[in-house]
Amino acid sequence: MKPAIYLETTIVSYLAAWPSRDLLIAAHQSLTREWWETRRHEYNLCISQAVIEEASVGDVAASARRRALLEGLRNLALNDAARALAHRIVREASLPPRAGVDALHVAVAAVHGVQTLLTWNCRHIASVTFRPRIESVCRAAGVVPPVICTPLELMER
Repeated sequence: MKPAIYLETTIVSYLAAWPSRDLLIAAHQSLTREWWETRRHEYNLCISQAVIEEASVGDVAASARRRALLEGLRNLALNDAARALAHRIVREASLPPRAGVDALHVAVAAVHGVQTLLTWNCRHIASVTFRPRIESVCRAAGVVPPVICTPLELMER
């Protein structure tokens, strides 16, 4: 059985976006496309309604490209357990209130037992500051936190 990966919204955003002029973002986009083309078939890809909602905002054409990438992926339920854990993550990991949806991505993955969460959100999710706190909150809540990583980290294995 393939391992499961929860795709946070930045992944499909980078896949669907026009190449950036910012060198770091362009590199992230390129790595994401390479991972998508060469490695995604090694995993069972999962999302949640939170990803669909985030991917649906903004430019109509870009939104359509993002939503098309999400079609057919396993959609994990945004249940009460995930919502409660997300609130706890924001509160106990000291995330800023605006990071509630970021915490929800982690919580959905954790509650559903998804092993890995793939993201380029290094501000609130794949953050050297917040990641250990998020993992601690998940464990204290009785769930195993997903391994939070970027496509670069998955390409290195």
